[in-house]
Amino acid sequence: MARTLRMEIETFPIAGSFTISRGSRTEAQVIVCIIEQDGHVGRGECVPYSRYGETIDSVREAIEGASELVERGGDRNELMEHMPPGAARNAIDCALWDLEARLSGRRAHLKACAMPPRPVPTAVTVSLGSPQDMAAEARKYAHRPLLKVKVGAENDAARIHAVASVAPDCRIILDANEGWTEENIRENLLVAAEFHIALIEQPLPAGKDALLRNIPHPVPICADESVHSSRDLESLVGLYDAVNIKLDKAGGLTAALDLRDRAREMGFGVMIGCMVGTSLAMAPAVLLAQDADWVDLDGPLLLAKDRKPALRYSGSLVSPPDAALWG
Repeated sequence: MARTLRMEIETFPIAGSFTISRGSRTEAQVIVCIIEQDGHVGRGECVPYSRYGETIDSVREAIEGASELVERGGDRNELMEHMPPGAARNAIDCALWDLEARLSGRRAHLKACAMPPRPVPTAVTVSLGSPQDMAAEARKYAHRPLLKVKVGAENDAARIHAVASVAPDCRIILDANEGWTEENIRENLLVAAEFHIALIEQPLPAGKDALLRNIPHPVPICADESVHSSRDLESLVGLYDAVNIKLDKAGGLTAALDLRDRAREMGFGVMIGCMVGTSLAMAPAVLLAQDADWVDLDGPLLLAKDRKPALRYSGSLVSPPDAALWG
């Protein structure tokens, strides 16, 4: 068995800009890990995220540091022991899933899913902006079943009012990206409840989670930046109602499946989310999302142009990947 590992760094322009409480972006930079063995190629994509101290260079170096393990035939379980959660491990892990499927001729979903995978409905994201701009954007998607609305700035009550007013038939997720404070969270939660918001993601900065224990939850609250692996779950009991699982945080599909199952056992709701990446990054997440309560896998829809082959999006439904793309 001769196995090789290499990487490609790619840039995909975002359609317009993507704005959250921490700033705006106009492009997505991704790293694709490519593992070749016996004439077969497995690929996995990751998105380095500065919020977690990651850069393109640091993730590339981490992947290079694991190349000896991969090239000598190390498996996904060894990878879990060798590398911490994060984007680098995600790219390698997903490439190994893809390679295993191609070497065996058996699709990845046969291992990852209890049932044959089906299309799942995904949220569509409305970027942070003025209440007027956000209402105009939400109005375009008012026919969709689920919106994810970025908040986390001053006067979020006006944003919530504006968006909910133009999309009365949508379930709405508010994502504050750690942008709320001890001073405004109670007021914002009450406004969210008034407009029948379905879920609120990470209202407070990670590390200030304990404040949630003494705050009523008129709307379910979901951990995002505060949860990376199954080891984080115990400390979140009684603080959060749900967890957002992302492959780049968990460090691959292998770890994310474990995190999802453990979260269910502990009574958490489950959301499957993503960074802004291409269909290659979303493909394994669609398998992970088969029994999720909320799905937010619209990353490719935020791009000016996706890679080919791509996932199939039909309205709000995203289909499982074809073999030509992944798995």
